[in-house]
Amino acid sequence: MTRAISEADTRANFIDPKLAASDWGSDKIEREYYFTDGRKLVGNRRGKRLFLDYLLKYNNTNLAIVEAKKFTDHPTKGLQQAINYALKLRIRFVYATNGDKIYEFDTEIGGGDYIENFPTPKTLYERIYSDNLQLKEKFHNIPFLLTGAMRPRYYQEIAVNKVLESIAEGKKRILLTLATGTGKTFISFQIVHKLLQAKWNVDSQDRRPRILFLADRNVLADQAINTFNPYENDLVKIDGEEVRRRNGVVPTNAYIFFAIYQAIAEREDIGGYYKEYPSDFFDLIIIDECHRGSANEEGSWRAILDHFAPAVHLGLTATPKKKDNVDTYKYFGKPVFEYSLKDGISDGFLTPYKVKRVRTNIDEYIHTSDNRVIQGEVKKDLYSLNDFDKNLIIIQRTDLIARAILNNINRMDKTIVFCADQDHALDLRDKINVHKEIRDPYYCVRVTSDEGKVGRTFLEAFQDNDKDIPVILTSSKMLTTGVDARNVRNIVLTTPIESTVEFKQIIGRGTRIFEGKDFFTIIDFVGATDKFYDEDWDGPPDDETDTDETGTKGEKESGKKRKKQKEKEDEEGEGKKEKLIIELNNGRVLKVTDVEIRYISDSGKPLTAREFLEKLVGELPSVYQDEEHLRKMWSNPDTRDALLVQLGELGFDREQLETLREMIASPECDLFDVLAHISFSSELKTRKDRATSVKEDNSFLSVYKDLRARDFLLYIINHYEKYGVEELGRNKLADLVNLKLGTPKDAKAAFGDMKSLLQAFYKLQKNIYRAS
Repeated sequence: MTRAISEADTRANFIDPKLAASDWGSDKIEREYYFTDGRKLVGNRRGKRLFLDYLLKYNNTNLAIVEAKKFTDHPTKGLQQAINYALKLRIRFVYATNGDKIYEFDTEIGGGDYIENFPTPKTLYERIYSDNLQLKEKFHNIPFLLTGAMRPRYYQEIAVNKVLESIAEGKKRILLTLATGTGKTFISFQIVHKLLQAKWNVDSQDRRPRILFLADRNVLADQAINTFNPYENDLVKIDGEEVRRRNGVVPTNAYIFFAIYQAIAEREDIGGYYKEYPSDFFDLIIIDECHRGSANEEGSWRAILDHFAPAVHLGLTATPKKKDNVDTYKYFGKPVFEYSLKDGISDGFLTPYKVKRVRTNIDEYIHTSDNRVIQGEVKKDLYSLNDFDKNLIIIQRTDLIARAILNNINRMDKTIVFCADQDHALDLRDKINVHKEIRDPYYCVRVTSDEGKVGRTFLEAFQDNDKDIPVILTSSKMLTTGVDARNVRNIVLTTPIESTVEFKQIIGRGTRIFEGKDFFTIIDFVGATDKFYDEDWDGPPDDETDTDETGTKGEKESGKKRKKQKEKEDEEGEGKKEKLIIELNNGRVLKVTDVEIRYISDSGKPLTAREFLEKLVGELPSVYQDEEHLRKMWSNPDTRDALLVQLGELGFDREQLETLREMIASPECDLFDVLAHISFSSELKTRKDRATSVKEDNSFLSVYKDLRARDFLLYIINHYEKYGVEELGRNKLADLVNLKLGTPKDAKAAFGDMKSLLQAFYKLQKNIYRAS
């Protein structure tokens, strides 16, 4: 009998030889190329990773995908999935083959046909990069500068190559849009490295380029400098201290320059260091967080960019095109590459999140004479959430919010609390420290611009993953962008956020991956998370409006007026006008009235409890066909674990299933009964019902003549009844043996041998979950 030809046989005997015949050696092929990590799931687990059968590479670039099928399959059987992956990876050519026939699909033209042989690497490369080939080839030929076992993520490679290809094509304004936490600074470093090695510059001379990295905060510039450490001898930071050290002369003897725009911009007392440089001094300017005003015609950064107009301007932003950053896109043009928050979470490179929407019985305020005015004047009949802590402070409400924050986080989970202004950050810090259980004086600290060096020291300690303290930071504007703190578990919103751009930046503080961090929680006291429901959350707006650099829509203002408005709204100007401060009479009891948990769907939208239930019901038919199929999978520890993993991959982790159980049943009900009830309208049972049924069934326990064996099985039943299905996991058996029987030798004596013990453990579960 002839053995069937497997896919592995097909690859080895047919596909590999055909690739080799077209000069695709092993150095140009990456087999089973995994390019995502799999969505993070509860319990430090991961969803399904995406991979390719073959990735064809040449000159440090990804050129094509080969989708392999076994010899007896149709050659294009897996073509559609391969096309989807090619679009995700920005790869133009896909080859589908069964080792006999080869089908070539060109994603650029959206079609393909059968071909006799694979094209050679050089032929394929020149087909893709026909324009400005020489410079692109030079850029591609320079490998990434990596240390140790480090490997760039697929989207980082794409971003670097897209920028360099744009530079090779002579583009002067380039934009990258990548979600917070995806490594924009690493991407910038690799771009700079390749440009330096290639000796590229705008005037095509034989010299290394001069590059300016422009940020808007020292903490961002300093983080970038650390990333550029391999070039520490070639970089300098432009600031007042450096200029003074050089006797008033700006530094010029470097290739990589770092600056915050405030340090080099023109001010009332300083002419502006940037003017000390010739307009053609820099070849490339990288503008970090460029949505924060760099592209606005009257923005704070614009004068600097206009001065250095001959340079290539590369903008970096975490925010897709929105109504409040449309000027950025008008200046730079369409991004050469975008990688969204939703993509990052789906691929497993960013941490998923859930929302806790907290409501209180004082989410609005109507003044009455029995409440005491401590400061200010009552000017309105009704104060809403938008007024709290900006215009109105209610002392007891601040205390309530502080207690609610502590009640909704784990004591040692790193947490950032975003406040209305710096004074509000002080008030909340003080109230949290009144109610905290941890005695350390630095458990909760304020980090704002007013704190200066002390605040930066606290921030550095907070970012250090080896340090537990501080745990909670209260802040206002300072921590909205660029602060890399990987182990943030909670983002707390205590003030409304008008700008979608700013909201997305704030959420990005929690998305960074950290070992053991399955998700982070957004605790929302003001309804700011309603922005998740915006139609343009991960896409362009329906229309475009003129916006000022603070994100305010409306008519264009003069530069001076706009500058004053910005200064008024900046942290340095916040909290200076007199606020209304109210102390409520002693008869008013403030409390949290509702905490609603919402989970984020694959589309990035929060789901209410009802929506969550409806989505789960809609997905369940793909997991099991009928109640008996579900019962069979659930009553076996191995298939039950596989089922839970499958549910997790669909977006329903263990914690979410627990929430589901509480929604429609009670914690005493088994998850099996919850799923069966949802899917097949089965009667809900408690774990006690199931445990009692097994105990009363003499036909099962009476099989075991040794009383120690019966006692052990009853012990497991009681554990299950008390603690849940987790006690029936295969990984729990050894612990149960140690707790009840003693040693494996004792277990063997009770059951005859270990195989019989394992069989009894599995048979017990079939009895627990048997049909009535």
